[in-house]
Amino acid sequence: MNRRRSSINLFLLALDSLSVYRGLLEDSVLRKLRELFIGLEKADIQLRDIVNDYNDFYYEFARCPGLSLAHHILNLIIFEENSFSLNAQAIHPSMRDNTLDQAVSSDLRNLEIIAKLDSKAIKAEIIKCCKLHATGNDPADILDSDLQSILQSLPDWGFSSALFANREPEHVQALKETFLTSPRWEDCLEELKQFHRQFGCGIFARSIAFIWERSEGQGYLKCVEQPDPITLHELVDYHDERSKVLENTMQFLKGYPANNVLLYGDRGTGKSSTVKAILNEYHPLGLRMIEIPKAFLADFPQILRILNNRSQKFILFVDDLVFGDNEENYTSLKAVLEGGLESKTSNILIYATSNRRHLVKEYFSERAGVQSANRDEEVHAGDSMQEKLSLADRFGINVVFSSPDQKQYLKIVDGIASHRRLTIDQTTLHKEALQWALWYNGRSARTARQFIDWIEGHLAIN
Repeated sequence: MNRRRSSINLFLLALDSLSVYRGLLEDSVLRKLRELFIGLEKADIQLRDIVNDYNDFYYEFARCPGLSLAHHILNLIIFEENSFSLNAQAIHPSMRDNTLDQAVSSDLRNLEIIAKLDSKAIKAEIIKCCKLHATGNDPADILDSDLQSILQSLPDWGFSSALFANREPEHVQALKETFLTSPRWEDCLEELKQFHRQFGCGIFARSIAFIWERSEGQGYLKCVEQPDPITLHELVDYHDERSKVLENTMQFLKGYPANNVLLYGDRGTGKSSTVKAILNEYHPLGLRMIEIPKAFLADFPQILRILNNRSQKFILFVDDLVFGDNEENYTSLKAVLEGGLESKTSNILIYATSNRRHLVKEYFSERAGVQSANRDEEVHAGDSMQEKLSLADRFGINVVFSSPDQKQYLKIVDGIASHRRLTIDQTTLHKEALQWALWYNGRSARTARQFIDWIEGHLAIN
């Protein structure tokens, strides 16, 4: 009987032999699959238990896009953070490239064994084991027809490539194709290393945009599944202002010294859109972006530790930055900008937007306090005032985005309309655009885009 269960033993041994990729055993799908195999190895197989184990596995597996065990396991391999993947993508590797190669090659061999399983193969093993248990003789003996019918009706699965179309980044698809077309997965070790060198590992290989969030007092990075698709090509005018930010970003990506950037000015002028468009333009060069809400700026040290020694370049994006008179979060930002004992590394820049040149609110009473004889006033009130005013100066580059005049506003309207391929008389377009600006938020790049959104829909339904 043990000889006839050698296939189940092989599958279990393949999973139990994982070393570098041992963390994959915590995956819900592989964990349930392993529990199914363990159940089939028992001397006293209970049919109800086996059916439950199979359906527990299928319940987890059915959540996987495409219902492909091979694709699911490859996702685990590609995005796993372990000693191998972290070392491969590190700026300063802690080990020689070949230190873990033998162990990783062995893991890839074992994972390939599991990846080649399909529902027919697993159900065949279940039926064979149940026959052996029922008769104790040859597995060709026939089970009770009702029991065999139940086992045969356990759910199947079949891979659907259509479900993967346009759902994965090209670099992930390319690496998967390398594995799936290779005679042996272990032969893809170098391609896997190169993937991690170029795209990183864990969530940084999975996505390009992240938001720092907090839950139950703990901060964590959340992937942005669908980042704002705005492109530089869609942004009209403000070329001089934008060129300063682009030049600084290219210096950063090429490994040259670069500055933190503050984009400030009137609302709706395209400050935030510029930063988001930079990510969409340069993420193929290894750029990643993390948006940090102002309320969580005190978490900067934790974020810096997460990003330390990673090969990707990170822009920490703080939108609509302004501090109230009693807020102390600005000291965390100031410390990072200036550099403390735990300063940011060369793979990190801070890009912030604000509608204010002076990021910390200042009051006339503070200016009066400089000359005040009031015993309750601060003795060195001037120092505090200068500290508040100096925060913006700690950014290496300040770029001003001012509201457009009428001519510039209409130029932006024309540019967006041309990009959208709208067929409308220019005189009518300009007349409607100026009317829209009067009715709503005044002249700005945002107002121009909102107007075009309206008129495009208006033209479509009339």
